[in-house]
Amino acid sequence: MALDLEGYLGKVELASGLDDIQSLIVALRDHYKVDHIVYHWVSSDGEQYGCGTYPPIWVQHYVDMDYLRIDPVVIGCFQRFHPVDWKRLDWSSKQARAFRQDAIGFGVGNQGFSIPIRGPNGQFALFSVSHNCNDETWAEFTQAHQRELILISHYFNLKALEFEKDRTPEPTRALSPREIDALTFLAMGYSRAQVADMLSISEHTLRAYIESARFKLGCANTTHAVARAMSEGLIILGGAARAAAGDWPGRERVD
Repeated sequence: MALDLEGYLGKVELASGLDDIQSLIVALRDHYKVDHIVYHWVSSDGEQYGCGTYPPIWVQHYVDMDYLRIDPVVIGCFQRFHPVDWKRLDWSSKQARAFRQDAIGFGVGNQGFSIPIRGPNGQFALFSVSHNCNDETWAEFTQAHQRELILISHYFNLKALEFEKDRTPEPTRALSPREIDALTFLAMGYSRAQVADMLSISEHTLRAYIESARFKLGCANTTHAVARAMSEGLIILGGAARAAAGDWPGRERVD
């Protein structure tokens, strides 16, 4: 049976508390007949907030193990602005593979699909669906429901912002032109050594610019700083940036 999307979104809009949101997530999971659906807000200082259907024992284990540091879903979605199937993320490290096996052992599922959400002042959250099934079944599910899941995820985020106003980050301080240049070229895929060469500064000076930008943006690491700067329109990877990069002779991209 197809989801009554308009009716469901209306219920999200009328939710008056976290208990309502939790009930709506459970209802959505049951409608789609998947193992889990989770809304996960990650703040710049590493604080986590959310609701969903993961077993409480897994949620506590995730926090106890400090898995936020290595979770390929969180790390990968920081660098993306579009929905992503978990198979497309980087699971190559030993830590990532161990994390995946641990998550499957706790019943998270062997398949997953996450929607990165960026709100005001650099707010970052994820809306994830996971299940245990084969690749063909999962591909059919995500293709059939991707559009409605994207819309639902943003309705959940708007409601979370309404409920948790104190969690919304403070407005960021303005970045200097050099800080913007540094983050722009890092976002384009250049190494720190290449960026320092392009800007005619030492790597030590470049590090100072990056750390200063990270502090102003209220971000935990460089990847988060680049993602937040892009989400707020502070850096734009358009023709001007590519032209500036083109002025550097002998450049080599780092893919």
